[in-house]
Amino acid sequence: MARPYQPGPKQFVFAAGDGDDQHVTVGDPQEAYVAFSAFFRSREADTYTITDAPARQSVVLMPRLGVISRISDADQPRSEHLKVDRANRYLPSAMLFFENGYAGLDHFGQWFSDLSELDASPETRGAARAATFATEAAAIDEVGRIWADSGYVDPTDQYYIFFDSKDIDDDRADRAELLQLIEFLGLERVDAPAEATEGEVWVRSDPRLDAQCEQWA
Repeated sequence: MARPYQPGPKQFVFAAGDGDDQHVTVGDPQEAYVAFSAFFRSREADTYTITDAPARQSVVLMPRLGVISRISDADQPRSEHLKVDRANRYLPSAMLFFENGYAGLDHFGQWFSDLSELDASPETRGAARAATFATEAAAIDEVGRIWADSGYVDPTDQYYIFFDSKDIDDDRADRAELLQLIEFLGLERVDAPAEATEGEVWVRSDPRLDAQCEQWA
């Protein structure tokens, strides 16, 4: 569960591997985001690291590899990695980290503990991610995450539309995961209208979806 943001000054360290680390003291997440955005955009680097030393947490952005890693050395040390398919994902991930640290990124995408898993095809990654959800509650929460990223409810309230206006080659890992979760949950997928974009996935309304997606709306 994401920890609530504690008001008051916080300190972060921004690093890009060039020895010119930037230490900042900020009063809120937005101030931290503005400072890091300037740092990020002023450099051409392989990696950008944000460290919250008191919390013993960090996030590492690797645009050239298309990867984001999050690391926590507090309590039980752990790290997870995310394959990024859009350049506009890096700064939002930083904002989530400023807001709620490691846990703030829980719903940002498909996290894997083994970095080598990111080398698999999007379809393989999606199927592997779907297989980690063993309960209905966890699976429906993940479906809600996918829907919140690019979905809507049709005007008749009969269908949930995922990957709005996306092509079939977009969001392949999330699409593969969603299709497996739909089957696991027993949701009803329906044919998209002829005018829909090829990559859209339409699912008939379900009380579980109604309750979950209301939280994401």
